[in-house]
Amino acid sequence: MQSILSVTVPFFALVLCGWLAARSRVLPEAAIPGLNAYVLYFALPCMLFRFGAGSPVAQVLDPLALALYAACGLLVVALTIAITLRGGTNIKDAAFGALVAAFPNTGFMGMPLMTALLGATAAAPMMVTLLVDMFITSSVCLALAQMHGNAHLPLGARLKLALAGPVRNPQPWAIALGAVFSAAAWSLPGPLARMVELLGASATPVALFTIGAVLWRAGQHAHTRTPARRFVPVALIKLFVHPALVFALGSALVALGAPLSAFTLTVLTLAAALPSASNVSLLAERWGADNGRIARIIMSSTALAFVSFSALAWWFGARPA
Repeated sequence: MQSILSVTVPFFALVLCGWLAARSRVLPEAAIPGLNAYVLYFALPCMLFRFGAGSPVAQVLDPLALALYAACGLLVVALTIAITLRGGTNIKDAAFGALVAAFPNTGFMGMPLMTALLGATAAAPMMVTLLVDMFITSSVCLALAQMHGNAHLPLGARLKLALAGPVRNPQPWAIALGAVFSAAAWSLPGPLARMVELLGASATPVALFTIGAVLWRAGQHAHTRTPARRFVPVALIKLFVHPALVFALGSALVALGAPLSAFTLTVLTLAAALPSASNVSLLAERWGADNGRIARIIMSSTALAFVSFSALAWWFGARPA
């Protein structure tokens, strides 16, 4: 456990540093979108490109891993929406709650954390989860959210609108470009490779710091006071139900003879156990959803994940280098 904590403590401590810096106004609120943009459009794409270029294409586009993770994500979405609608929440807020229940913080936190815990070979299965979450989970949830006031639109039209965001996101394109370089055995020219390396190396600390700042900002811009019964169950679904579902279904596939390696199943399960993606709070704010509830789900899942994720990584026998 000590070796696990030697990795997870600094990661979560950097998130706390970002939160404290924003709360104390050392980091001005106006600077937070700039930090977010730097990570999203520069540092993280470079990190993903390097991982993509260093991973076999067959592993990045593993159809069995893609299908397993997508099926579990959609099951979590359906479960969360069913529970939330029963409490009287409208479909838009239910869909955003389902999104944070099924969409872990893979890019900003998960990719560097998992490669630190399990080595660089964890990058390929992590990119599988990132592609599923961006193109399937988020698109379905945003299409459902558009039913609030747009129920007359067919599902295909709503999905087309929902896919506009992932298509504009540089992360999947960085993975795709890295996969092309991997397949063709290409490499970048020396100075350009060094620049990409420097930008990619900055992704981890800046992204973790930004998560904390974004979480603080989300709390400041929350327009509602949300009782615990409306956000704690969703955070628990994220941290416990989602990974349990991935592990159970993956184990069943292995028992049936499916070619899913134990390592890939471990990575997918740990990815599902990550806290909710912090940037969903910004998306909820932009879409006019109950961002107070979404912010509290993300903050509680992030706080609890320090214990739950570390314990699960220890249970899986993760051995940091």
